[in-house]
Amino acid sequence: MGFRWACAAGTFYPADPAKLAREIERCLGKSREELGPPGPPLVQPLGLILPHAGYRYSGTVAGAGYRALWGIGRPEAAVILGTNHTGLGAPISFAEPGEWETPFGPMPIHPELTELLAQAAGAEITDAPFLEEHSVEVQLPFLRYLYGEIPFVAGVVQPLSLREAEAAGIGMARVLAKKPVAIICSTDFTHYEPHPVAKEKDLLALRYILDLDLPGFLEAVRARRITICGVGALALFIAIAKALNLRAAELLLYRTSGEIAGMMDQVVGYASAIFREVSEVA
Repeated sequence: MGFRWACAAGTFYPADPAKLAREIERCLGKSREELGPPGPPLVQPLGLILPHAGYRYSGTVAGAGYRALWGIGRPEAAVILGTNHTGLGAPISFAEPGEWETPFGPMPIHPELTELLAQAAGAEITDAPFLEEHSVEVQLPFLRYLYGEIPFVAGVVQPLSLREAEAAGIGMARVLAKKPVAIICSTDFTHYEPHPVAKEKDLLALRYILDLDLPGFLEAVRARRITICGVGALALFIAIAKALNLRAAELLLYRTSGEIAGMMDQVVGYASAIFREVSEVA
């Protein structure tokens, strides 16, 4: 059992706990106390799509997702499917058991759930892709601020074919069915296009994502050359969400870095969305 140091602290988000708390409160729009009491403990899984850029750029979009989660209920664990920016490891890789550092204190990997999901997905358990990977890490301060030392599963996903995503997603859904977990897909959307182009492409992709239309999503990404960094994580997430019947989907917020930083010619797109069982919200 190892300990992973936070590679993105001080760059993607503040390393000082007091400054980090203020930054997260800015992203959420409220402090934890101002949010009011959380919803009741979850009784079944739900899904979230959240961005993973620096909090300055994408934090308010992520905050919209975490506000929604807070109001619905407290998960027992989080399964975070991030982007594999390094290319290390297998098509789907999960982090080894241990603890990950955050400025608020450590966060524990859920060893049993990691093992079950890795077996179900045909994935590798290795720390190699995670040492300098920020896409999972940037979600942890939000979770630690809101819920304390909640156990989590750390996964990163490379681009997958339709068949690979469906097979792994169906297997993972069998493990996650009826478990009170938050399944988080950590991805950014279009990279370095003008704002109008990025927004048009991303909203097209999001239409397929919200409909849990995996073939349509993958074809749109291919045909329109949509530069989503987490296309593999999204494909796997869609397959899991469809198998779990998380069809009550809502886009919470979409913005680009241009709307925040003011440079509209080369932007990155960010989205937050939530997915719940249809019966749960009927």
